[in-house]
Amino acid sequence: MALNVAVQMDPIDKINIAGDSTFALLLEASARGHRLSYYTPDKLSLRDGRVVAAAAPLAVRDSARDHFTLGDARPLDLASFDVVLLRQDPPFDLAYITSTHLLEHLQPNVLIVNDPASVRNAPEKLFVMNFPQLMPPTLITRDRGAIEAFLDEHGEAVMKPLHGHGGAAVFKIARRDPNFASLYDLFAASFREPWVVQRFLPQVTNGDKRIILVDGVPAGAVNRVPAENDIRANLARGGAASAAVFTAREREICAVIGPELKRRGLLFAGIDVIDGHLTEINVTSPTGIRAIKRLGGPDLAVTIWDAIEAKLATNSALSFTEGTQIV
Repeated sequence: MALNVAVQMDPIDKINIAGDSTFALLLEASARGHRLSYYTPDKLSLRDGRVVAAAAPLAVRDSARDHFTLGDARPLDLASFDVVLLRQDPPFDLAYITSTHLLEHLQPNVLIVNDPASVRNAPEKLFVMNFPQLMPPTLITRDRGAIEAFLDEHGEAVMKPLHGHGGAAVFKIARRDPNFASLYDLFAASFREPWVVQRFLPQVTNGDKRIILVDGVPAGAVNRVPAENDIRANLARGGAASAAVFTAREREICAVIGPELKRRGLLFAGIDVIDGHLTEINVTSPTGIRAIKRLGGPDLAVTIWDAIEAKLATNSALSFTEGTQIV
């Protein structure tokens, strides 16, 4: 059955379709005959309890120089859609948080992927702290003394903004580092929130693995190796992608966190693992599915849409059962 699907994302004319996971989801939705509508977060409104977006009909093609066509945008009641894909990229700021509050007004009648309340309540570098037994030693603070004590204990650490993204402002620091005082001053002036300080894992040179979980189940992975003289493995920062399989330890990690992802309605999540240590859980706009397919792995856009359609079918069956009960 064709579904009405709205996608809330960043400007579609600016994306790099070769690596964009949202675009992969749109291609698969189109291949299944689903009707697509597109809007950017600034076009979202809440009026008298109704969530409205100035949305345009969208057609997509896997062609780098001609990847989309938009119809005329008009105000649409998002309650008329079956699915809303919440796929705008960070920064995870007050604008992003506000959009999750607005989208909550559509529930439970519209399936939102990922669930907006859970996205809001699971900031990627904080949610992961629910699983300290799976992580390297990690400190969240902006207190200089606490950071210096952490460095005294662990020698080397990575320091990054709590709500940073894409590998921006990630630094390696060390005990009695002559640059630390200046770096601390820079962070204090630039970021109001606490920062993440995590024991440095030298095995990052062998790769930072992105594992995609679909409805709590590990479905595919890609290994990202930092460029020479860099500790950041993000593909957007020059990291090199290579095919990957799950280790026994990584399956253990997924077995622990998967049920919680499913319970929270975080249908599409990406976790980062370095040398058997969980470092982040990405839920706002996870990436990696095009790289996994390109390297010979499964087409996770298919897996994700299978999960979405199964969830809709289950919800529909439950609604029918509840509506036909004899009192």
